[in-house]
Amino acid sequence: MENASLNPIVNLRGVSLSRGGTPLLRDLNWEVRRGEHWTVLGPNGAGKTLLLRVVTGYIWPTDGEVTVLGKRLGRVDLRILRRKIGWVSQALADLTPGGETLLGTILSGPMASLGLYADPEPALVEKARQTAADFGLSDKLERPFFLLSSGERQRALLARAALTEPDLLILDEPMSNLDMGGRELFLELTRRLASAPNGPTVILTTHNTLEIGPFFSHALLLKNGAVLAQGELERTLTSPILSAAFELPLKVERSAGGRVLALLNP
Repeated sequence: MENASLNPIVNLRGVSLSRGGTPLLRDLNWEVRRGEHWTVLGPNGAGKTLLLRVVTGYIWPTDGEVTVLGKRLGRVDLRILRRKIGWVSQALADLTPGGETLLGTILSGPMASLGLYADPEPALVEKARQTAADFGLSDKLERPFFLLSSGERQRALLARAALTEPDLLILDEPMSNLDMGGRELFLELTRRLASAPNGPTVILTTHNTLEIGPFFSHALLLKNGAVLAQGELERTLTSPILSAAFELPLKVERSAGGRVLALLNP
C-alpha cells in the first residue's frame, strides 16, 4: 500500500476555471509537499482566493485534476475532507455570528459550523480553553465576537482552526485588516502552530510581502490567473519577478531575519 505520508498535500494538474467564456484560472500546475509552507502572492484579481476555493472544493474547475491530502476531488466526501483543513480569512470573520462568545467561536471549529449550536463534550471545552490560552485569549472567553478587536478576531479564528488539528491550514489574506502589532503576533502564532509536532502545512495568500513570515519556504506567484513563478522563496521573490507581477519597478530587500520588503524603485 502506498505510504500516505509520501503523498503531496496539494496537487493540481492542468487546472483551469472559466466563467461566461472568461478565463479566471489558466492551466495551473502546482504541488505542495509535506514540510513546505507556501505563500500565494499576486495583485488583487490575480486569482488567489479562487485558487483556494478550488483546492477546498467550493468551486469546481472547468478542466484539470485536484488532489488534496491524498484524496482526488470528485472521489471523496468533501464534508470529511474539510475536517482536516483549517481556514482563516477576513471573509470568515465577517460570517461568524457576532453574538457568539470567543469560546463558542473556537469550539465551533471541530463541529464545522459558524457558531455553536450543540453542547460540546467537557473534554473539548477544556481543550478549547487551553487553546485560547495558547493564543493569548484566556481573558476574553465570554466576550462576544463582535466586541473583539480585529486582531483578537483573527487569533480566535486561528485558535478555532488549531482546535481541529488540521493537516492543512489555509490563510486567505488574514492580516489585511491588522495593524503592525497584530500582524506580527498573528505570524508568530502561525509559526508556532506550523512548527509543532504534526503541525499543519500552511498556505497563505497575500499581496504584501511583509505578511510572509520567515518560516515560509516556497511561493506561488499568480498574474491574471496564471502562474508567473513558483518555487523556493529565494528564487521567486526577486525584484524582476515581483516587478512583473505588480507591473511596477520594485526592488526587493531582505532583512537579517529573512523578511522580504519590496520597495518602489523609481
